[in-house]
Order: sequence, then C-alpha cells, then structure tokens
Amino acid sequence: MDKEKVRQLLEAVARGGLQPDQALARLRDLPVDDLRFARVDLHRSLRHGVPEAVFCQGKTPEQVVAIVRRLAEGHDNILATRADPGVIAALTAAGLECAVHAAARLVVVKPLAHEGVGLIVVVSAGTSDLPVAEEAAVTAEAMGNRVERLYDCGVAGLHRLVPHLDRLNEANVIIAVAGMEGALPSVIGGLVDRPVIAVPTSVGYGASFGGVAALLAMLNSCAPGVSVVNIDNGYGAAAQANQINKLASKVR
Repeated sequence: MDKEKVRQLLEAVARGGLQPDQALARLRDLPVDDLRFARVDLHRSLRHGVPEAVFCQGKTPEQVVAIVRRLAEGHDNILATRADPGVIAALTAAGLECAVHAAARLVVVKPLAHEGVGLIVVVSAGTSDLPVAEEAAVTAEAMGNRVERLYDCGVAGLHRLVPHLDRLNEANVIIAVAGMEGALPSVIGGLVDRPVIAVPTSVGYGASFGGVAALLAMLNSCAPGVSVVNIDNGYGAAAQANQINKLASKVR
C-alpha cells in the first residue's frame, strides 16, 4: 500500500464511507507479511515512495510469483529484477499483468504509466553495457522519473558524447554505465555540474576481473560529484538517482 492509497483510505473514513474497523482490517497486514521463505515488506512505499523490488536471482519461480502476487495486492509498478526466462514465464503464466523488458532482464508487474518528473539521463559507454543501462533506465521510469538514454558514448569515441552536453546539463542526475577501464563517469563528471552515479559493468577482457578494474577506476575518480554503486547494479543506481531527481524536482 502506497501513500496515495492510505490517503484515500483515510479520506473514506473521514467522509463516513468506511468504518474505522474496516479501514483497520485493510491495514492489518502492514508492515510485513511472512511467507515463511520471505518476509514481504508491504510498508516500503510509505517510507521510500516506491514498493519493494524483488531480486529474482537465487529464488525459484514459484517463490518469485508468491512474493510478487502479495505485493501486487496493494501496489503498482512492482519490479522483478534479474528475471531469467523461467521466472518470466512463471510471472506471465500466473495471470499477472506484466511488462517484460528482456534487455534489462526485468519485469514490471502491474505497470502503470505516468508522466515522469525531472530528468535522469542514462549514458552507456558501449553497446555491451546495455543490459545494465537498461535495468537502470527501466527502473527509474517505473519509479516515476523522466528518463533519456544516450548509448554507445564511451571514451573510445568521445565525439559521440560531445553533441549531447546540453542535454547532460539539463539533467538533475546522470547515470554513467561503463565496463572495460571504466573511464566514462570521470569524463562526464569533469564536464557537468550534475551528480554522476557511476555503474561499473562486468564487460571486459581478462584483466578487467569481471568489472573490478572498472569499479576501482570509478572509486578513484578525480572528478568531483561522482558516486559509485556495485558492479552491474543498474537497479541500485536508479534507486539513488530517483531520490536525487525527486528531491531536485521538488526544490525547483
């Protein structure tokens, strides 16, 4: 249950259209529901503004469906991240309304389109970084942000990034996704006065050590205003960008 649904519930009680005991019955499951294998956080959207996301990796399809089904009783735009084909098939077969984003390895359950606020720009260094970049972009959109994508703009061809500098300077926050040597966030951080969230990916040859080289490069960036999330963590970058963008939009 999100803030708007709680507000509607309280307004119904105030109007006399709902008895207090009825409202209490609808709130009785907050804040968590114990499914034995998972304790579903039904209170997350009241605290953070967005419902709990379901990280599918390591869970059985049946577990994912049970968690998502419970969340769907009171929420829209539920994110099922790192969803493999088996999980995607189980979610769609369960009769849940699903928007499948195969490139992002992500499913949005009960998708609700709305006009996004502010602007988050997601930039990827290369085409190979798209799965992580798309996870960030789709997540940010589902959380209610306006998102623009700039892909394949890495340091091997900076002429592909330069034409977009005006757009980068309009963003409230930029998500920069890069593997290999992970230099893109430092370049962007040195060109704009916007917070940059760096996402290292596991893309690269042997000495990239599965993204560790990019992670260390980003952590050692000399450009101010660059923060770093974990390797391949597009969701985490989007969650941070969502908070920055919503705050900046409110202030402005």
